[in-house]
Amino acid sequence: MNKSERLDPGQTVKRSIKQLHEAVEGAFDPLGMAAPIIHAQLAWAAHPQELADRLLRLSSDLWRLQWHSWNRVLGLDSEDPVRPNPDDARFADPVWTESPTWDLTKEWYLALTHHVQDMLYDTPGLTGKERRRAAFWWRKWLNAVAPTNFFWTNPVAVRKAWETKGESLVRGFGNFLDDVRAGEVRMTRPDDFEVGKNLATTPGAVVFRNDLLEVIHYQPTRPQVHRDPVVIVTPWINKFYILDLVPKKSLIRYLLDQGLDVFITSWKNPDASMRDVTFDDYVTRGVHAAVETARGLAGAEKVHAVGYCIGGTALSMYMAWANRHFPAEAVPVADWTVFTTLVDFQKPGDIEVFIDESSIRYLTGNMARTGYLEGKEMASAFRLLRSNSLIWHYVVHGWLYGETPASFDVLYWNMDATRMPYAMHSWYLRELYLHNRLIQKDALVVAGEPLDLAAISQPLYAVAAEDDHIAPWGQTFRINNFVTGPKRYVLSSSGHILGIVNPVVQPPKRNYRAAEAHRSESAEAWLDRAERHEGSWWEDWMQWLKPRAGELVDARPVANAAFPALAPAPGTYVLEK
Repeated sequence: MNKSERLDPGQTVKRSIKQLHEAVEGAFDPLGMAAPIIHAQLAWAAHPQELADRLLRLSSDLWRLQWHSWNRVLGLDSEDPVRPNPDDARFADPVWTESPTWDLTKEWYLALTHHVQDMLYDTPGLTGKERRRAAFWWRKWLNAVAPTNFFWTNPVAVRKAWETKGESLVRGFGNFLDDVRAGEVRMTRPDDFEVGKNLATTPGAVVFRNDLLEVIHYQPTRPQVHRDPVVIVTPWINKFYILDLVPKKSLIRYLLDQGLDVFITSWKNPDASMRDVTFDDYVTRGVHAAVETARGLAGAEKVHAVGYCIGGTALSMYMAWANRHFPAEAVPVADWTVFTTLVDFQKPGDIEVFIDESSIRYLTGNMARTGYLEGKEMASAFRLLRSNSLIWHYVVHGWLYGETPASFDVLYWNMDATRMPYAMHSWYLRELYLHNRLIQKDALVVAGEPLDLAAISQPLYAVAAEDDHIAPWGQTFRINNFVTGPKRYVLSSSGHILGIVNPVVQPPKRNYRAAEAHRSESAEAWLDRAERHEGSWWEDWMQWLKPRAGELVDARPVANAAFPALAPAPGTYVLEK
């Protein structure tokens, strides 16, 4: 060790972090929860001047908080020095402001939370990703110990118990037992819904099936349809019927009523027998099989392909594959649409806290033993990303308040989890999330073809959601920087699901921005010039898609001799648990 290295605290902390990570990784911290927090502590210890400046700011803020506390104890009016974030509904009840005791409980908790978070985000000597990971895991702990989560520190729970003479506690204990039996904190009542009965009821038939997917063709609702069919590639992380919930929310029914001929993928829920299924299979025996089924049944030269979430990522890979595999004029897709889709995984949102070498090694080790990733494990990870709204809200309202979970179709779908096959999911996590190779020309080879997104010249319509924490819209915008051909980009209000499941209603509930996009453009530059519209982007999409879908022809039968009906919609794979 040379002299400059001995005197450089940055080098010291980096070496300490590396040694600690190697010691903790695997045996004690396989998912990377503790290490980022310890890294942050070491980093602050190595930067005493920055720590002193931070503590000085903290003392000033604590003085304001103490002054507020004295005023409240004396019964004097005092404005809250710390306020909950706009989307934090935990302290919405007036008692948290009107009662001095509970106001002080709230204020000191929020002050601790905000200061810890701010300090972690400002940690010197760490990368941005390390700071975000440390802040994430501290935030999960701080969320868990919030006073709202415990009976004696939640005045609303105490009040409900008093008003109901303890009945709310009895109901809450029953809800707790039901959740224990279910193995999860339930967000809705599972008995309120049944796929094929009051969800996924659009008429149609399974017209293709292999060991990986069923392809459903829907019964047209108009006597004439556009010549070229629409093929929707759904994500296999959840089931396809998010696009066919109750009729008024169904994107499928909307497309049918627009005179489009619609096919959709319904993926098999993997078990141990599918451990060796690869991403190549999902692209060729999945996406390509669906495209060829639609072309064959409709007698169409080309289709209009649509992909949602990971289905959109698979469609992007398929488009790159097809543009290498076929002559330009023979590519079977005329244009393509993606919803909330990542191709550049450099900044994939909050989920990056689960993505590092040790975490992936831990997950793939578990999958290697079983042959798949259990659906509830993935669902729990996604719920953890928004723990206050997706976990603790239901603990408080169900266990402490004794409220019965609401009947909500989207939440039922969210709980209807699917498994991931070992080979496919391991490859996906490593090659895309960890190494981000899809955007690197020819770095990935799928089904014998090196992938180059720049080879995709077919027109693209891309939709993102402004509050999406799974596929952040700024990162989804980067698809425009890699593919060629004309591109239209749309930013919908709301999040990953409700930004897409966005029916046309009056008066409009949501809004969107839309404009053409260019390869050299940044997301911020696009946003500055994108025009804002009230209502659903579905209407904008139809103005883009329908003129491309060919002339109107007589509606085709749902099935024929070459593609017989194997089962009525919604099929059999979607019912598998």
